[in-house]
Amino acid sequence: MKEQTEVGKLKEGRYVVVEDEPCRIVSIAISKPGKHGAAKSRIDCIGIFDGVKRSIVQPVSAKTYVPVVERKMAQVISIAGTTLQLMDVKDFEMFELTVSEEQAGSVEPGQEIAYISSLGKKKLE
Repeated sequence: MKEQTEVGKLKEGRYVVVEDEPCRIVSIAISKPGKHGAAKSRIDCIGIFDGVKRSIVQPVSAKTYVPVVERKMAQVISIAGTTLQLMDVKDFEMFELTVSEEQAGSVEPGQEIAYISSLGKKKLE
């Protein structure tokens, strides 16, 4: 899910959708309005799921999308190498996540862990 908002209302530390990827805003620079133009906003951000740095330049009055980022809890059902089978604690949804070796080594079946969900993607916190 995503919502629409004005670029001028965004703040550092919040989220924005860039190239269909939810990103955390790192910095915002706003230029002054010129003689014939509107104020522009340059937003530098980092993707939540892929870690890629992105930036956008838009007028302050333009509309952009803000993703709905949810922090949830899940119980580890099983571990197979670097693939975790998890079950959401609230709605009992079953899903699998591929994690790094060190993350897989630090969890054990039956343990509850936090994860982030946004735009159909999931990741351990």
